[in-house]
Amino acid sequence: METEVQRFYRDKTIFVTGGTGFLGKVIIEKILRATDPKKIYFLVRSKKNEDVRTRVTKWLSQPIFESLLKIKPTVLQRMTPIVGDCLEPDLGISEADRKMLAKEVQIVIHGAATVRFNEDMHMALAINTRATRLMLQLAKEMHSLEAFVQISTAYSNCVIDSINEEFYPQHLTCSADTVLRLRETLSAELLDNMTPALLGKYPNTYTYTKALAEQVIQEEAGDLPVCIFRPAIIYANYKEPSSGWIDNPYGLVALIYGITYGVLHILLCNIKAQAVLVPGDYCANLAVASAWETAKKAKTKSALTAIKPKPTIYNFAPCRTNTIDWNDFRNKGMFYGKQVPIRQMIWYPFVHSTTCPWLFRICSIFYHYIPGYFFDLILRLSGKKPRLVKAYRKAHANVEALYFFNRKTFWFNRDNTEALWDHMSPEDRKGFNFDMKSLDWDDYFKTIWGGMRLYIFKEPATAASLAEGIRVLFRYRVLHSIGQVLLGSGAAYVLWLLFAIWQ
Repeated sequence: METEVQRFYRDKTIFVTGGTGFLGKVIIEKILRATDPKKIYFLVRSKKNEDVRTRVTKWLSQPIFESLLKIKPTVLQRMTPIVGDCLEPDLGISEADRKMLAKEVQIVIHGAATVRFNEDMHMALAINTRATRLMLQLAKEMHSLEAFVQISTAYSNCVIDSINEEFYPQHLTCSADTVLRLRETLSAELLDNMTPALLGKYPNTYTYTKALAEQVIQEEAGDLPVCIFRPAIIYANYKEPSSGWIDNPYGLVALIYGITYGVLHILLCNIKAQAVLVPGDYCANLAVASAWETAKKAKTKSALTAIKPKPTIYNFAPCRTNTIDWNDFRNKGMFYGKQVPIRQMIWYPFVHSTTCPWLFRICSIFYHYIPGYFFDLILRLSGKKPRLVKAYRKAHANVEALYFFNRKTFWFNRDNTEALWDHMSPEDRKGFNFDMKSLDWDDYFKTIWGGMRLYIFKEPATAASLAEGIRVLFRYRVLHSIGQVLLGSGAAYVLWLLFAIWQ
């Protein structure tokens, strides 16, 4: 029997931007597996040395769709790529495609974004802010639009510690319209040079341009049925379509990558701060459900009042009654990761943390750069290209960029998100679960690590592979213990000599 959410999506035509990204793929897979849409259009741009046709072919062969194709072998035929580019005028969409979208589309999920913290201002503005304005303009041409979901970030207002489900234009140095006009009139170089003045208290161009995009929604959505979805730090999928699936090797995942390989051993992090993590599949479920709720609200409001509807904002983060801090995250990750160790590690995985930037840089010399130069020397002597020191420089930049978000606890009001959950039927709650109150963090970490071993580290889920990983881990544990004894003995000997000299 169909649930309300399934009934809403039946025979609908959907337009998704950002569908080639991690969350976009999870959302599309969920819609195709759990509902019965008529068609899904998704925006695709060409990349260097890879045209649109090649990208689409690769996209359709992603592992995330394997279980879907077993139950619905022909379902990907409902996917239709739309050639476009967020950097181009009118999103690079042809006039013919634009007319087709305006005629057919009923649901828009706008998730296209650059998530690089250090993106040049002119690029971040074009992709994260200007593209949102262009998407709204296109949505206003859609004759049968029922819901527009803007995917933002929980950190779009990270200049404050306690964030409600509301707009915060007062924290911007100037309006989104002003900044977009600057982008049209100034050169890219000049605009990039203005970055510190434009950012104000924002830590990077990503959070700043996402905040600007929210103001665009606030000022320009008009009477469109719009909502804003603000997910926190998106981590690996819990259960759907497969545990541990993730293909986003950036940010936090990049750090996990380095720690698991045994190359990253010191972090800049306040381990007492709350880890604001959410599973990828829960994010997809909430995004899908928010479109249903937005359409339902729009019908109710249009029947009762002529007042312009206010976009609903859904903050999605752990609830206050079921949180973990970064120390829990580290301990659970290390414990369960060592149950399914990888074969490719180059040293025993361990990690320490500090909240002192200068101490982090000093420790990095001993934990990272000295071993890194030694390892690269061995690579050079063996005729291979050195890579570890270069990787450390990138990792340290990533660690320092993330420190703004893990140095203190951010709290997110979730009233609208909780209300959406309450409005859903028991069947929809089961089929589109995003209940962070009942999430078992131990089970989550235990469940996802086998999948992450497969999808991130590309190690087969076989008994032989796991057994070899356990042997490698044991070998490095022994070497690590020997190294600790030698270092400890050496330090004790030096202290004894100093004491003897002083005497």
